[in-house]
Amino acid sequence: MPSPGGPGGARPMRGRGMHPTAPLPEPPTAATPDRRHQGKPGRKPAVDREAEREGKHQPMYRRQEAEVQAANTEITISEGITVKELAEKLGLKANVVIQRMLTRKKMFVTINQTLDTKLAEEIAEGFGALTNKVSYEEETTQDVDLAEVAADMVRRAPVVTVMGHVDHGKTSLLDAIRLANVADREAGGITQHIGAYQAIHNGQKIVFIDTPGHEAFTRMRARGAKVTDIVILVVAADDGVMPQTREAIDHAKAAGAPLIVAINKIDKPDAQIDRIKQQLSDLGLLAEDWGGDTVMVPVSAKTKQNLDLLLEMVLLVAEMQNLKANPARPALCTVLEAQLDRGRGPVATVLVRNGTLRVGDFFICGTVFGKVRALFDDHGEPVREAEPSTPVEVLGLEDMPEVGDTLQVVTDTAKAKQIVGYRETREREQMMAKSRITLESLHQQLREGETKELNVIIKADVGGSAEVLTETLQKLSTEKVKIRVIHAGVGAIRENDVQLAAASDGIVIGFNVRPERSAAALAEQEKVDLRLHTIIYDLTQEIRKAMAGLLEPVIREVYLGRAEVRDTFRITKVGTVAGCYVQDGLIKRGADMRLLRDNIVIHTGKIEGLRRFKDDASEVKQGFECGINIAHYNDVKPGDVIEAFTQEKIAADL
Repeated sequence: MPSPGGPGGARPMRGRGMHPTAPLPEPPTAATPDRRHQGKPGRKPAVDREAEREGKHQPMYRRQEAEVQAANTEITISEGITVKELAEKLGLKANVVIQRMLTRKKMFVTINQTLDTKLAEEIAEGFGALTNKVSYEEETTQDVDLAEVAADMVRRAPVVTVMGHVDHGKTSLLDAIRLANVADREAGGITQHIGAYQAIHNGQKIVFIDTPGHEAFTRMRARGAKVTDIVILVVAADDGVMPQTREAIDHAKAAGAPLIVAINKIDKPDAQIDRIKQQLSDLGLLAEDWGGDTVMVPVSAKTKQNLDLLLEMVLLVAEMQNLKANPARPALCTVLEAQLDRGRGPVATVLVRNGTLRVGDFFICGTVFGKVRALFDDHGEPVREAEPSTPVEVLGLEDMPEVGDTLQVVTDTAKAKQIVGYRETREREQMMAKSRITLESLHQQLREGETKELNVIIKADVGGSAEVLTETLQKLSTEKVKIRVIHAGVGAIRENDVQLAAASDGIVIGFNVRPERSAAALAEQEKVDLRLHTIIYDLTQEIRKAMAGLLEPVIREVYLGRAEVRDTFRITKVGTVAGCYVQDGLIKRGADMRLLRDNIVIHTGKIEGLRRFKDDASEVKQGFECGINIAHYNDVKPGDVIEAFTQEKIAADL
């Protein structure tokens, strides 16, 4: 047998069967071309010869990759999409997508790897496909909606939320409706833990959501939940439109829900129905009998007058909306309340919006996965299933859901667990980088085309100031940005104002008022921009400069503390000294201060003197008493609050 390195067995390189000591072949020359690039007969060349003659040494696989186009030119991308699912939507083989990610993104991925939605969009666009981003719930809902037929749709009960001022009879009205149904021995009732109940009128069911007020209503809307079909606004005939009535109207309009006004307490001798209608017409709600389109029903929760008429109007408005659902499909619910029960674990009160929820169903709810272990109706009785527009308690959650989350029954449990894991990761990332619109970032977002509308909530010390500010700010609107005042009110900035700003991604402007402590803490937590002013010219200039990107360094307040005035003393040659108790933070001598009376700013100045008993003090901390002397000001009364702060200059971040 000839030697592998001999003339008869010469090979271009050491290969299988070669002697380990055989010499390597000489490098190729013009006389001895390199046979490694010639290949064997029948094998495709690694380089396109025609392209090589033109001087384009481009591998064949790259030319083929560049020519690949998606079979489907329009696709939807949901959160937690895998490489395999993306390839199926594009109508391509999975290895083509993997190869594209390797060559373009330098990423090594597997067929079952989860992709970020932004990355999936870039890959799909690289294949020439247009993308539409939807949530997992929206995608599965769309798939079911396409399979639905008109014959499966049946009429469902309307869902009603009762809102209004605290003393105008919301609870009395709900109790009157409940008692009327119980007296008629029809299905009805209410339990405190369920937060919702059902009533029957003329054989038709109406579901009432018993919420603590429009604060909860806004929290749910902030999470994208549209539960309420109709809002009943309760206004007392002997009192009139109050600040919370205006807030309720603003919240209902922002949610896009039709309004029915219940003018309550018409049994009282000083009731003025026409006066209420006039006040509501000033707010844009014109009664039907005055030529408008708002249903207004005079009622009395005490004498039960016109309750039947009110329920008939609810059913009439619901019929005009043509509310329908499909009981045969997997359930789609909204979380109304959630609590941790010591014996039962996490318990969620949900309203079934579509489909039928059954015991044993697997579901996904935000970042929570679970299986329905038990269902309880609004009477606390166990049930096996819940049809559309039915409130029930659900047991079987692995963790606490958020109010407003969508609970959706799933058939693919593996996919659902994958989505929950993806959402948990995304939620952690978003919490780390959570930001809302501020005046400093307004111009930057305008340049990037992200903001076209600036939502503003105004709180002022008097109604006249609120009206003037509303008109002035709306006149600042330009072609690029529209300033929309979604609520204007009187009094201190409360938690409800901050929640409304968070829901609408707006800012809160306080004119001669201060935020409550809880509202300030919530604004810091939700990253809501609070702007506090005492001069209207400064406010309008600040908005103009923010829109033009010319914000100068901001004078930012640094909160120090607040002290409550318990008593006052008159001292010769000193003036009025306030005996105070430090409620929060600390009070410093020489610090700036403002005097608050009922959360309205009545004076701004400096702390001239600070004493502990008979000794001068530089500062007094929380929990201690002290004497405070305000420079050149003596009108201090017990119950006032002294708020201490300092000012620092911060460059506007653009």
